[in-house]
Amino acid sequence: MKDNASRAGEQARTAILFVCLGNICRSPLAEGIFRAVVAERGLEHAFHLDSAGTGAWHTGTPPDPRSVATARRFGLDISGQRARQVDPADFSRFDLILGMDRANVNALRQRAPKEAHDRVHLFLDYALGRPEEVPDPYYGGDDGFALVYRTIREASDALALRLAERAGSARISGQASSTI
Repeated sequence: MKDNASRAGEQARTAILFVCLGNICRSPLAEGIFRAVVAERGLEHAFHLDSAGTGAWHTGTPPDPRSVATARRFGLDISGQRARQVDPADFSRFDLILGMDRANVNALRQRAPKEAHDRVHLFLDYALGRPEEVPDPYYGGDDGFALVYRTIREASDALALRLAERAGSARISGQASSTI
């Protein structure tokens, strides 16, 4: 059984779910990249991260080999991740649910209970203030995966900064909230 201090530490963590269509290309990269970004800043303890897909076609499989190879080129190992479909409980488990494109966001909002709609956002819009989509590289070549990596890295840097600033503001004001 966890003690109160452990539970309080977990409650202070911001839970983020990255979502794409099949959870084999973009969202595993986003999870891996954001995990690396927060680790570089010494903030890994402040986040619970996961990824999922709106579809179930690839459930249980590792990320696309091209995503794994792209991540590896940049010093990340995402090969241990396994695809899963968004689960109804995710809407209460995660503070922030970031869809890679508008179709993902629309699918998530259709499935989400009304009280969770404010947790679902388009990733680049939320992180960078740009209402753009992370392109799906699945049917393209390696260049598409490299572009997706760079796009997600830029957004992850901005998101980590934004969330760290909010956490600092909450500590300064005496608030203790894990929501965004």
